[in-house]
Amino acid sequence: MTSGEQKKSKKAPTGLRAPRGMVDVLPHQWRLWRWLEEVAREIFELAGYHEIRSPLFEDTGLFVRGIGDTSDIVEKEMYTFADGENSSITLRPENTAGVMRAYVEYEMYKTQKFQKFYYIGPQFRKERPQAGRLRQFHQMGIEAVGSMDPLVDVETIGVATQVYDRLALVDYELKLNIIGCEQCRPPYRKVLKEELARHKKSLCELCLARMERNVFRVLDCKEKGCREIAHKMPVIYNYMCRACKDHFDVVKAALTDINVKYDLDPFLVRGLDYYTKTVYEVVLPSLGARSAICAGGRYDNLIADVGGPPTGAVGFAIGMESSMLALEKTYQDKVPMDEGEPRLQVYLISIGEETHKECFKIAQKLRSQGLSCDLDYEGRSLKAQMRSANKRGARRVIMIGPDELAQGQVKLKDMETGKEKLLAEDQIVVYSQVDAESWD
Repeated sequence: MTSGEQKKSKKAPTGLRAPRGMVDVLPHQWRLWRWLEEVAREIFELAGYHEIRSPLFEDTGLFVRGIGDTSDIVEKEMYTFADGENSSITLRPENTAGVMRAYVEYEMYKTQKFQKFYYIGPQFRKERPQAGRLRQFHQMGIEAVGSMDPLVDVETIGVATQVYDRLALVDYELKLNIIGCEQCRPPYRKVLKEELARHKKSLCELCLARMERNVFRVLDCKEKGCREIAHKMPVIYNYMCRACKDHFDVVKAALTDINVKYDLDPFLVRGLDYYTKTVYEVVLPSLGARSAICAGGRYDNLIADVGGPPTGAVGFAIGMESSMLALEKTYQDKVPMDEGEPRLQVYLISIGEETHKECFKIAQKLRSQGLSCDLDYEGRSLKAQMRSANKRGARRVIMIGPDELAQGQVKLKDMETGKEKLLAEDQIVVYSQVDAESWD
């Protein structure tokens, strides 16, 4: 059960609840989330990307200019609020525009034109909640800014697939396409509108509007009838300019060189207006209609659109909720113990109030030496405390009873071998870390 699908208890109180489309990530669910984040951070940083954190809300104009006023996000999905008489702010529906705003605002291009960023955090869209898709959702992604080199496109794709490979996610597929540039899109747009005009009576109302505002979005419609029509349309490959063709040829060849398999999808256009040239998605077909778990591409015009100099850029965003669904299908709550959550090194067990106080003092000492430890705060029995130690996966247990307390000693037990040793307090830190075979 993912954080996007917690089931409310039938006996739960009927008071305040999380707003529709917003869910809590509860402590027992963090193990998988943490593993996903830690794997991504490691791979992002190995490829030279540095973390950036942008505000949760921005000036509304950033998204109108950056994402495009013909996108579904800007038209009907943004959470926008008045911020004074003549201005408004919007909770970020995606993170790329904010990162590009920061790149321009701080004139990063003047110190080093080509820079690499990554981010992890919540985004907000006012849409119908469903499995893996929430009104507050989480994304982690990378942005490589300052280069037109097609090999940078390939690097970002490689980083995305490395994340899923490291997580041992099976059966994902990479969908790849090119959507052209300012030179080759106009003639393709003209042909597409002419061909779609013959099917107007069969298109949904939204696609009829898209034909006039952004005809390429018709290719992205999820309605069955519109999809059938879209798949009969001419594809952009026959209209590409020489620069786009050369760019795409390099991308495809380099993916083959690094053994990344891909499927060409001429109807993949992405939902944001700022994309140019390369676009891609990582999908897991077993998730059904909402199978995309990662999406990205090149956006060479975005920085200029938000007030900066013309600058090439490419990146992706991983949907964390959808990736969690994919991981749960793969692991079914059987993530290895050493993944996602540090194993507890020591659990302290006490018998009686005075020994409880001594366990508390020892716990503070162990933590100050970098050892993870915990103890019981409920006054439970010895048997119940041992169950907690096992449940927490503790490597060692320290037991203090009245006799040990009187002698100034503790009993240390290795949970794997069952080996036990009486120790003086000043020996605890050392013996808690060394191999149990060396206790003799």
